[in-house]
Amino acid sequence: MTLGEDGKVRRVTAAETLTQALERANRVQGQLRQRNVHADVIAFCNAEILAENYFHAVFEAMKSVTSKIRNLAGLTTDGSELVDGAFSLGKSGTPILAINALDTETLRGEQRGFVSLLKGLYGTIRNPLAHNPKVEWDMSEQDALDILTMISLVHRKLDKARKT
Repeated sequence: MTLGEDGKVRRVTAAETLTQALERANRVQGQLRQRNVHADVIAFCNAEILAENYFHAVFEAMKSVTSKIRNLAGLTTDGSELVDGAFSLGKSGTPILAINALDTETLRGEQRGFVSLLKGLYGTIRNPLAHNPKVEWDMSEQDALDILTMISLVHRKLDKARKT
């Protein structure tokens, strides 16, 4: 028996060998490796991935984004306030952190889009997970893989970000 992401108990076929058990435990990790997911994502949610606890894996991965932005920008805020404080162009046109050279309208547009992407992740992923019980928030394996891959993209952008 296993407890599903929806809080319902389900029958599962028991692994008959150690190999089968290991295959099941490593399936998602293997898919994340195939997608070349950023090491910081894995570091923050490896235990949850192994336990197939996708709700908390995604929640912990979002915390990795917050942690990296705070460290890079030297800020202590959270969510949208953190994103605006670190990346928004503001009236000066110079953010604390830039993901590119910001020297063309296209690059400034990419910076603004990154701000929107981050705010979207906080609004649609982190905030609901932080405020809703696990049993009320369905997090499928596929959704978790897609979200963790998106968070990986964010980490790659953050790795290239520079202080202005």
